[in-house]
Amino acid sequence: MISLQEKQLNKEKYSFYYYTAGNPQKETLVFIHPAYGDHTCFHHQMEAFFEDYYLIFVDMLGHGKSQVPMGGDTIEKTADLVVEILDKEDLKQAHLIGVSLGSLMAQYIAHKYPERVKSVTITGGYSIFGDNSKISKAQNREIGKAFFLMMFNMEGFRRYVVKSTNIVPAEQEIFYLAMKKFTRKSLPVMQGMQKILDKSPRSIIQPLLIVVGEYDLPVILENAKIWQKHEPNATFRIIPDAGHCANMDNPAVFNREFKTFIEMS
Repeated sequence: MISLQEKQLNKEKYSFYYYTAGNPQKETLVFIHPAYGDHTCFHHQMEAFFEDYYLIFVDMLGHGKSQVPMGGDTIEKTADLVVEILDKEDLKQAHLIGVSLGSLMAQYIAHKYPERVKSVTITGGYSIFGDNSKISKAQNREIGKAFFLMMFNMEGFRRYVVKSTNIVPAEQEIFYLAMKKFTRKSLPVMQGMQKILDKSPRSIIQPLLIVVGEYDLPVILENAKIWQKHEPNATFRIIPDAGHCANMDNPAVFNREFKTFIEMS
């Protein structure tokens, strides 16, 4: 098991945590986890890529150790903080890998700071641009169920989310442990989610890999197929025997597809 180096950006009211491994002289991969998780959601990618790349794993605002006091920054600020990390580490560009909410954040960074992003990999996500009302409606139903549980039964909330996120029991437990750091105090930070969406019909200019787990929500799979047709730089892959977090459920296939993609980017 590799050893990650814990680092932080110290802001006025909070610290933004990130973790590094590998050789900083090599190409950089930045991993951005799903909602309610943390950097440990990429434990299978740590071992697979640290010898050939410089790895950076972030805890988005409100997640993991990156806790924010009431009235502080909201989650969209994560984009600026990721670029601050690149500056601090003296890195010009990075490949971004995001899962679920992390995939929306990766797109937001790529759009806001295009010169800093070499490629974008999306897992279990959808485009932040254009009309996504159908998929947003489906996801909002799931979020509504989860938030209701969160208000009255935090343990029930965690168990509900992990079952809809991963299909492999061992990976559900990894996600569950990450979720224990997400509390009701984290909720105000999530209000910034809407700020990263843009109804303008735009495209990602960087090479784009769209990944969907075979057993993810049907609306995610349907949307991904349509999305690829409108993205001139997109590659689309379905990961078999995997749920929403395909990088966790079937890391062997995910890592192979991802490695092929970044080697060509």
